Amino acid sequence: MEKEYKVAIIGALFTLIGGIFLFYNFAESKKILAYDYMAHRFYEDAQEEETVLVPQEVVEGEDLIVPVEESGLSDQVSDQYIGYLTIPKINFTKGFLDNRSLENDVEKNIMVVEGSNYPDVEKGNFIIAGHSGTGWKAFFNNLYQLIEGDIVYVDYKGKRYTYQIQSIYTQPKVGKLAIYRNYHETTLTLITCTNDDSTTQTVYVANLIDVKE
Repeated sequence: MEKEYKVAIIGALFTLIGGIFLFYNFAESKKILAYDYMAHRFYEDAQEEETVLVPQEVVEGEDLIVPVEESGLSDQVSDQYIGYLTIPKINFTKGFLDNRSLENDVEKNIMVVEGSNYPDVEKGNFIIAGHSGTGWKAFFNNLYQLIEGDIVYVDYKGKRYTYQIQSIYTQPKVGKLAIYRNYHETTLTLITCTNDDSTTQTVYVANLIDVKE
């Protein structure tokens, strides 16, 4: 009888822990949906503005206005989306942030990797990383369905950049990652954990094929 009681207690504890885990994932997924909705609204409002306001600094005692970027001052970093990554084949659309934002974190969003170039840099490499697996933060969970030739879009600064996947390969998880690309091309690189393999990560390299307003 005592043994059955202990088994019942352990079963109840496991059920409780499982329920807490499921509730946490549910709450976090709802939080992400709300964040996405508000961030998308801010992004659309920004795209509709006719005039781009440049931060300015007034030099005391002179009738001179100096743009902040020319004065050497750093601009303010926003936690709102600055663009969108869209992959039609897997019905994926997700915003990305300035890589200096505290919200630009693979534990919170898809992450613009530090040191990568934004899409408007010719022959640059725009690198985005995201989690795969289970749970609310597995944004790149369906990337494994992509093959060479598939199309990926990036919307950034009022332009749509169209990329075509050229190569897909895996790398071991050793703290470093090699990206093999043509340095004469403008590229997009997506990085995530390999499907059903916790020891490697998969790299998707795509070349820019079109840009439209």
